[in-house]
Amino acid sequence: MSFSKGINASAATMTRLRTGDSNCSFSGMCVTCLDGCPGLCEIGKSAVRSKEVLYPQPFGKITAASQKDYPVDYSHFNIMGTAVGAHGIDADPDKAIFPAVSLESEIGDAHKITLSLPFVVAAMGSTNVAADNWEHLAAGAAVCGIGIAIGENVCAMDPNAEIKNGRVVHSPNLARRVKDFQRWYNGKGFIAVQANVEDTRLGVQEYALEKLGVDAVELKWGQGAKDIGGEVKLNTLERALQLKSRGYIVLPDPEDAGVQAAYKAGAFTEFERHSRIGMVDQESFQARVDELRKAGAKYIFLKTGAYRPSDLARAVKYASDARLDLLTVDGAGGGTGMSPWRMMNEWGIPTLYIQALMVKYLDKLAARGAYVPPVAIAGGFTLEDHVYKGIALGAPHIKAIGVARSALTAAMVGKTVGESIRSGKVPNEYKKYGETMEQVFIAFSDLKEKLGGDFDQLPAGAIGVYGYFERIAQGLRQLMCGARKFALSYITRDDLAALTREAAGITGIDYIMDIDAAEVEDILK
Repeated sequence: MSFSKGINASAATMTRLRTGDSNCSFSGMCVTCLDGCPGLCEIGKSAVRSKEVLYPQPFGKITAASQKDYPVDYSHFNIMGTAVGAHGIDADPDKAIFPAVSLESEIGDAHKITLSLPFVVAAMGSTNVAADNWEHLAAGAAVCGIGIAIGENVCAMDPNAEIKNGRVVHSPNLARRVKDFQRWYNGKGFIAVQANVEDTRLGVQEYALEKLGVDAVELKWGQGAKDIGGEVKLNTLERALQLKSRGYIVLPDPEDAGVQAAYKAGAFTEFERHSRIGMVDQESFQARVDELRKAGAKYIFLKTGAYRPSDLARAVKYASDARLDLLTVDGAGGGTGMSPWRMMNEWGIPTLYIQALMVKYLDKLAARGAYVPPVAIAGGFTLEDHVYKGIALGAPHIKAIGVARSALTAAMVGKTVGESIRSGKVPNEYKKYGETMEQVFIAFSDLKEKLGGDFDQLPAGAIGVYGYFERIAQGLRQLMCGARKFALSYITRDDLAALTREAAGITGIDYIMDIDAAEVEDILK
């Protein structure tokens, strides 16, 4: 069985094979490699563009996800409905209707945060695609009443940031990002500020807590797309020098006279800025949590990536001991397009597998009477069936689903379509609905009524984000109604059935031919 697609050619890296589908399955090379080919595949393009071909293209303008086929994923499970009773509402056909399903969730320990919908938009940092769409994404998340995190490196990447004695004292970009959410905050959801190694050294979270009115922060151990720090491209020598002076790894070294000469001669046009990897141990982790609480953090989260099982166990245990307010676990498979492409495909524990492990570890804590932190699972979730399965597989611990690429897509499409309509150029795909924003965006009237006079200030992409989450919400309510579960807290693991023995073995979910076996025997007797 082959699990990998695009070994030597992919739309992500703008590469292809001269022989089309005639490729060697284990190397990905054309079956016949021709002397005289200009180099269409990844190997050939690497011969010319070298390290540039590590990354999805066009760099900074896209989001990207793994093409790898994993042996088991969420499609290997089906949601079970029933014709009997109702949980969370009277078993009355006039009352047990899908609009009555509550999708509110709650996270937090000493202090609680209510989410109108069970979603957290995973951190969007200093990448161009995130920065260019942040206003739309943040406003949409706030209007929906869900959580969103500002990702790593925003302050240090801010060309106008003021840094004194190695600490940030002012960052217009971070301040604007916070305001983009707070402007539309309705009392539900949250905005958190994440930090990596460089952010922590610069005191970014302390600055956000003390100066920007933020009360939630997120510690970061990585993400599902890569096992190294973040990277961006810098297209001027001045920016490269500035970022190196702010503590980043910049390649090639912009302070080297030979590198400067080569850049000015046009030998290359971009520098790479890389973040450092963190080093985790419980003592320093707890010390950092204590520092943040003293600095005024009301809520402290941890985001961890698709590392090996022992690291997942550390995340679960440390989050429990520190009584964190949310633990987000991100499975392998996707990102905002800055991760090395092969790394995105070939490293880490896929989401389904890491969630199955996480449930085992959380259950062990619960059995000992330890504090079990609220958990969000992330890594490729996009639509309502994914959401139901993610919550059910992790019940009762999962309180939210982490999304990133899908929410960003909704923001980008909403922005693009909105700007086209306002310029009088309605995209052909949507002309059948009309010529105005109100006619094309089905959520337009609903949002206008909800926001009143403020609606005219809402970014167009936020309407797209709202429409996307409203679609998922209605679909999820319908699935839950069919399972007779009228609030998220009633969803259980036996709402799922595994379609293969392998899926059952990995997760502990009953195989579909074995589910309800005892109850069936009682009924038939």
